Amino acid sequence: MAYGVKIAKGDAYKRAAIKRRHVRIRKHVSGTPERPRLVVTRSNRNVTAQVIDDIAGHTLASASTLDVSIRGGEGDKSAQAKQVGALVAERAKAAGVETVVFDRGGNRYAGRIAALADAAREAGLKF
Repeated sequence: MAYGVKIAKGDAYKRAAIKRRHVRIRKHVSGTPERPRLVVTRSNRNVTAQVIDDIAGHTLASASTLDVSIRGGEGDKSAQAKQVGALVAERAKAAGVETVVFDRGGNRYAGRIAALADAAREAGLKF
């Protein structure tokens, strides 16, 4: 009788899969000075968004659930992601950025990622 080997699909497997998808996305998505890249990084607890000019290698604006204005805020993680989206859009507009290209960071466009993107659009950032 043959026994199969069970491959653990824990956190390490998920992180590697997200990294593979992010590399695949980054082949096609790049930020320019006219249209920088809005990249979203998601962990189990926090969400971070950055507006990056890839040619110059500079971060133009950023926001996170770890910011003082959002940290410890009320609501679930999706509500906090909406606050991050609005805040990064506000900071990007202050830096002179009107249009961005969206980089979901290998994550599915659902839940917190979609909430952040929708809030950034409502705040006036164009994708």
